Amino acid sequence: MKLIILDRDGVINQDSDDYIKSPEEWVPIPGSLQAIADLNQSGYRVVIASNQSGLARGLFDIDALNAIHRKMQHELGRIGGHIDGIFFCPHGPKAHCNCRKPKPGLLFQASQRFFCDPSAILSIGDSLRDLQAAESFGVKHILVLTGNGIKTRSEISTREDVPIHADLYVAVQDLLSN
Repeated sequence: MKLIILDRDGVINQDSDDYIKSPEEWVPIPGSLQAIADLNQSGYRVVIASNQSGLARGLFDIDALNAIHRKMQHELGRIGGHIDGIFFCPHGPKAHCNCRKPKPGLLFQASQRFFCDPSAILSIGDSLRDLQAAESFGVKHILVLTGNGIKTRSEISTREDVPIHADLYVAVQDLLSN
């Protein structure tokens, strides 16, 4: 099985310093939903692994988070795509849990749920913590320049081992053409 683990905010949808707290605030990045549908149609399982500390901060509740994810799934369904699983860390940065990226807990959960060896997983993110979680779990990773990607690219500027793409759509088209 081929498994792709995507970060959500900044990769699939526009990110916000004020957090995405409602379905109305969830706005897909152009091309991202088509990229996911293309992955689905090419036989990939696609899951999300996302820190959602807004829950711990009281900025939104689980019902709001579920409504955001329902909207995302609905929009994907309109173009023949879907997300196979959503894994999120509900804790704040001071919780010291294993599921908050840059720790690899969410990636571990996804690999266990889908019975997938880390060597068969690809992670795509926009933040340094996404790359660190992937590296620590031993999965291949790609950086996209949407969301925090430009800042992250400057933080890893000396590294040549991280593939970088403009956005999720470009990354997926490159992946599927090889």
